[in-house]
Amino acid sequence: MKRLYVIVFLVIAATAALGFAVAQHSGYVLIAYKSFRYEASLWATLGLIAVLWLLIWGIKALVELVMASSGVVNPWSRRNRSRRVQVAIEHGQLDLAEGRWASAQRHLSRAAEAERQPLLYYLGAARAANEQGNYEECDRLLERALERQPQAELAIALSHAQLQTDRGDTDGALVTLQAMHERHPHNAQTLRQLHRLHQQRGDWSAVIRLLPELRKDKVLPPAELSELERRAWGENLSLAAHREENGTVGLQSLQRAWQQLTSAQRQEAPLVLAYAEQLRQLGAQVEAEEVLRTALKRQYDSHLARLYGLVRGSDPARQLQTAEGWLKEHPNDPSLLLTLGRLCLQTSLWGKARDYLESSLRVQRNPETCAELARLLAQLGDTDRSNQLFQEGLGLLDERLLAAPLPVPARV
Repeated sequence: MKRLYVIVFLVIAATAALGFAVAQHSGYVLIAYKSFRYEASLWATLGLIAVLWLLIWGIKALVELVMASSGVVNPWSRRNRSRRVQVAIEHGQLDLAEGRWASAQRHLSRAAEAERQPLLYYLGAARAANEQGNYEECDRLLERALERQPQAELAIALSHAQLQTDRGDTDGALVTLQAMHERHPHNAQTLRQLHRLHQQRGDWSAVIRLLPELRKDKVLPPAELSELERRAWGENLSLAAHREENGTVGLQSLQRAWQQLTSAQRQEAPLVLAYAEQLRQLGAQVEAEEVLRTALKRQYDSHLARLYGLVRGSDPARQLQTAEGWLKEHPNDPSLLLTLGRLCLQTSLWGKARDYLESSLRVQRNPETCAELARLLAQLGDTDRSNQLFQEGLGLLDERLLAAPLPVPARV
């Protein structure tokens, strides 16, 4: 309150001093230039200058008010433009999440052009364009993102590779990822996308070459990496078995692929299983039997035991005797009992084969076992039981068949 009194007092004092000065001497101002002539008192001139200054200040303030006003005064103002961009972002992200691709592309493209950090909006708009099949527009948006934020080259390239994969252009995606791998050899996401792309393309040799980097940079959890490694080598064995060399599908190629494995890998049951199965398909029955027998002697595995009954060694009687030796420690393994039944069939031990197959079925109802026992019983003359087992095996192969409607038998 005291401050207000002081200000009022100072204003009154200044006004009084100004009035006294005007009364003492009005002054005189003359400005002449060619035909122009201005003549007035000093105080009138000063008053005119003050009015002009206030007028200029008022115009400037009005312009600033219009530029910063809401949409009511100026719909193109900075504040309203920011609001429209925010609305475009919200609508674009919602459209993208809900699959309205055209709307998402339109909103996110608008937001990207207006924002200082537009990367996410360009990527969203590119994805929307890609989903619509507008691949050229998708690539143009990604190029525009790179122009605006060149420091985000890796992120843009990874997104581009994924979009190329989604549109089926795996060759283009591979080129993109390989380029990024050369520039950023230890980037986890690059390695992750690269090994997935190799899997999708069925290039298991490339996956195998990538495994050391995946392990070194800890791209995958240990359990997932081990599973990928087993699968890659297993698939590679299959590819090697079907690779033609000198006009023939090659046993030698398969054997070379097997020797490329480490000694520890050659003892892993899934890889032994894959190798023995390929040997069997190539007709190398004796070698497949030796591989399986050695692996099962080292460590028993039910899957290997099952395959052992499908290969024919050089001495079927000895093969049966070997398998019966495993039965002492694994008397309730249905796969081993099935194998013993099959080996008995190979050696014409019909009664013994029947006993083993029925024992396997008592432990586990299996379509293979049903089929083997049904074939045997048909040969032995028990057609009713054989037909019953064939029906059961068929149902076990695909239980959906049991629920499918069947035609009503025609009446004669």
